[in-house]
Amino acid sequence: MKRAKITIVGAGNVGATTAHWCAAAELGDIVLLDIPQTEDMPKGKALDLMQSSPVFGFDANIVGTTSYEASAGSDVVVITAGLPRKPGMSRDDLLGTNAKIMTAVCTEVKKTSPNAIVIVVSNPLDAMVQRALQVTGFPPNRVLGQAGVLDTARYRTFLAMELGVSVEDVSALLMGGHGDTMVPMPSCTSVGGIPVTQLIAPARLEEIVDRTRKGGAEIVGLLKTGSAYYAPAAATAQMVEAIVKDKKRLIPCAAYCDKEYGVGGFYVGVPVILGTGGVEKIVELKLTAEEQKAFQLSVDSVKELVKVMAGLV
Repeated sequence: MKRAKITIVGAGNVGATTAHWCAAAELGDIVLLDIPQTEDMPKGKALDLMQSSPVFGFDANIVGTTSYEASAGSDVVVITAGLPRKPGMSRDDLLGTNAKIMTAVCTEVKKTSPNAIVIVVSNPLDAMVQRALQVTGFPPNRVLGQAGVLDTARYRTFLAMELGVSVEDVSALLMGGHGDTMVPMPSCTSVGGIPVTQLIAPARLEEIVDRTRKGGAEIVGLLKTGSAYYAPAAATAQMVEAIVKDKKRLIPCAAYCDKEYGVGGFYVGVPVILGTGGVEKIVELKLTAEEQKAFQLSVDSVKELVKVMAGLV
């Protein structure tokens, strides 16, 4: 059976850690790619990772490169390239610079891996994945963004910490844009099958949701010199696994919504079925009036961001 070919563009902390998770899970052969100015850095990280395979017991060919030629014919391309956040920066502060980086990357991906499924991780996420769609011209089901899996993982973590239970027993869903306008879905959140609203008071639950919204900024503030990478990389690897193994996972992703939820042609976090075809279905939920209002606010924020981006690229 032919192994999947996975290219990860950006060999920084998020990209290299994604490569680590994917290799350890034997999801396929991996190309770790970075810009020419990094010279041999991606080669060094790839070789180091390869040398961990006898210890951890996985088989995967891992190549580091600064050339897109080595990535040709990839089944999945993960884009983590871009400037990381620094303390005091919002995701939106990265818009202009990272939009230009996304344009350059996607121009190359379109030429070298025209049949790939593209997963965007770069911030500001919802605008960057919109840019990836614009530049590649790929079908929308083959271009998606990693945000919902990460946001939900943070939410589940905080809920488990609050209740003193296993994270495995917490099932949750967040929708909307990646950032301060993300929309919690209490009706889709449970612990061991028990609705979370029966376990946590509304005011305390809102505090946990707010911490989730600011989860990335909290880590940026603690690290001082970087941003989160373990959880974003793990979330990305889960999406790669769903695609290369055709697992049909029902998970939240930044997906292109047109008629769905009345979004009108923008990327926003929604529950999807993720498999070998990329986004195989967008699952439309019946939202409460309060949830719909919050979701629309989040969509409007994404639309404004995309509008600003259009004037910068």
